Amino acid sequence: MNKSLHILLSIVLLFAISANSAWGQAKFKAANREYEQLSYMSAIRLYEDVLSDSKLDAAVRKEALKKLAYCYRRIQDTKNAERAYSDLLKNFPDIEAENYLYYAQALASNGKYRDSQKYYSIYGEKQTADVRSKKFTVSYMEMSRFYRDSSSYQVEYLPINSNQADFSPMFYKGGLVFCSARDESGAVKRVYGWNQTPFLDLYFVPDTAQLKSGMVQKAAALGGVIASNSNKTLKSTGEVNKVEEFSRVINTKYHEGPAVFFQGEQKAIFTRNNFNKGKTRESKDGTNKLKLYIADLVKDNWSNIKELPFNSDEYSCGHPALTPDNTKLYFVSDMPGGYGGTDIYVVEYSDGNWGTPVNMGKEINSEGNEMFPFVDPSGNLYFASDGHEGLGGLDMFFAEIKDGVAYRGVNNLGAPLNSPQDDFGIITDATRTSGFFSSNRKSGLSDDNIYSFKRVCRPLTLIVYDAASKQPLENVDVRITVNAESRELRVTGVDGSTSICMEANAEYEFKAIKEGYLMNSVAYSTKSNTAQKTTLELYLEKAPLAVLKGVVKSEVNDQPMAGVQVTLENEKDKTKQTVTTGPDGGYEFQVKPGDDHKLTAEKDKYATNTEKIGKVKSSGEVVQNIQGMYGEGDIFKLKNIYYDYGKFFIRPDAARELEKTLLPLLRKYPAMTIEIRSHTDARSSDNFNMQLSANRARAVVDYLAMRGIDPSRLVSNGYGETELVNECVDGIICDEKQHQENRRTEFRIISVK
Repeated sequence: MNKSLHILLSIVLLFAISANSAWGQAKFKAANREYEQLSYMSAIRLYEDVLSDSKLDAAVRKEALKKLAYCYRRIQDTKNAERAYSDLLKNFPDIEAENYLYYAQALASNGKYRDSQKYYSIYGEKQTADVRSKKFTVSYMEMSRFYRDSSSYQVEYLPINSNQADFSPMFYKGGLVFCSARDESGAVKRVYGWNQTPFLDLYFVPDTAQLKSGMVQKAAALGGVIASNSNKTLKSTGEVNKVEEFSRVINTKYHEGPAVFFQGEQKAIFTRNNFNKGKTRESKDGTNKLKLYIADLVKDNWSNIKELPFNSDEYSCGHPALTPDNTKLYFVSDMPGGYGGTDIYVVEYSDGNWGTPVNMGKEINSEGNEMFPFVDPSGNLYFASDGHEGLGGLDMFFAEIKDGVAYRGVNNLGAPLNSPQDDFGIITDATRTSGFFSSNRKSGLSDDNIYSFKRVCRPLTLIVYDAASKQPLENVDVRITVNAESRELRVTGVDGSTSICMEANAEYEFKAIKEGYLMNSVAYSTKSNTAQKTTLELYLEKAPLAVLKGVVKSEVNDQPMAGVQVTLENEKDKTKQTVTTGPDGGYEFQVKPGDDHKLTAEKDKYATNTEKIGKVKSSGEVVQNIQGMYGEGDIFKLKNIYYDYGKFFIRPDAARELEKTLLPLLRKYPAMTIEIRSHTDARSSDNFNMQLSANRARAVVDYLAMRGIDPSRLVSNGYGETELVNECVDGIICDEKQHQENRRTEFRIISVK
């Protein structure tokens, strides 16, 4: 090769290297632009091209790998996220600690819990403030607790799902409203730059009873599911499930997300991008945030769409959930001052006015993301989180709410409701017997799908025997207690047995009571995977003791009372036994014959009722007892407190009623305060009747005060003819008996202290 040719080839080679470098730099800059604009799918393609260059500068490779991994994380491609984070940490172990966390999360989402545990531990060594590292490291040492309930539920894929994201269902008019990115009709397909999928809208399937797929968690069975974008009808295994656009007024060209409906379903709150009345607004960093909007249903059309007052252009608010009484709204926000990425907040609502949002606190919120809240008919909270210990991705959790606090902590719902992937958006009944949720688990199509679930009975049979003869005992009362709370009362059949469906993660006690026998009990726990028994045996011995069996009822309506603490005290040896009543208001105690006992019933906002129980004569005897309780706000009609027409003096028959009913009550409960409420019939003028009723109420107060009742415990009010108990209004002819029904006096319990 001559010298000139060598020089020429060197110049060509140098030019090729230079051109290749310039091409790589241009690609890298383009990838960064897409990344900054949150166009993660486009950024991924560019970063993968950049990283294919084996001679790439180390600093550029580090940045490109980190951003590529993050892009895969954001579009929930956990397999590629795992690959990218693995390369990143292998080649650049000094990378920021958060990347170890993201790698641990990706590994967990792919079911690699031991590897995930390792990287959670490394993350914890690199930082100490985030408690997730410790919680997940410990949690993944023993995975069985996530599978205790795995045989209790059947999960089914629904045929309303499309080949795009379908998620976050909500009950509405016997059907479901849900979010979907299914393809829009028309020639122009608008897509979201984040993941190149269509924008979300709200859709409606009218009848949940028709959602039958016959597909139970098997990917192979999904081949028959098709999506028809022309008529929004999906077909599967012969069933036709019509899916409608929920509202053309609410749905816009931007995202519409999870929604919730007030009781009566005449108002809705929904999530939408910051877009209202045809105008969009962005935050200072150029992001179009999410906001909450309220709408009214007027003549079958949604209208009057307004922003909620606590929205902001600078942070997102979304994912609404209402309490059953419509007084509180839970929602999700990344507003400043939270614990993690997104937190759950609660705000009070009354007569169209909103209070100030309050963070639910660290019992609910973590350093991760909490989202998709739902409030069940009992007022308890469900939500999704990647910050509490789970199987990977978002898991669903339950918190029993009392006075606004998760007083028993947060519980993972476990498999099969949760999986290694994202599981979220649950809606269910008060007992979690059935419902719906969203997941991107492998059994679905390419994105989030909606599933139904129902609880499958895990039976447990209790058989009660005579201890001496070993023969089954019929008509034995079996009191069932779950987690120290009284539940139902069962009775054994001719074979001595009774059966229940067990709850997961529960402590059971079965207490057997039969006249002539000693009371006996047996415990059983479902808090361990070793709890595999299906039959328990319980033996009763002939009794040297008696049984006190009773029920607590409300005096105002004679209905059984749950949650009453009942204590039996032996007045001779001072021993005590305490139980809490279940829904039937019942309780049972063993008592010593010949000893005097005292029975006390206590419940918040009710007057404590203490009664003497006389000596039980013989062993084996079953003594029945009914105990009544008076509660604050209860209103009682004094049956025989009537007045002569136009007069307010206490008649002899009324005096006898006061002596028989009200005076003993006020003497038994010396801390009780009451309101005396007197009423008239509709004859005479309104003003006269109001004054007359006030005089009548005052006459009762005076009568009670003269007999030793402190007047400070008594309030008198006259209601005139404003609260008639029949139709005898002005202009209606009634006989004297009907008018006398309205001339009555009641008492309302103000406080029991």
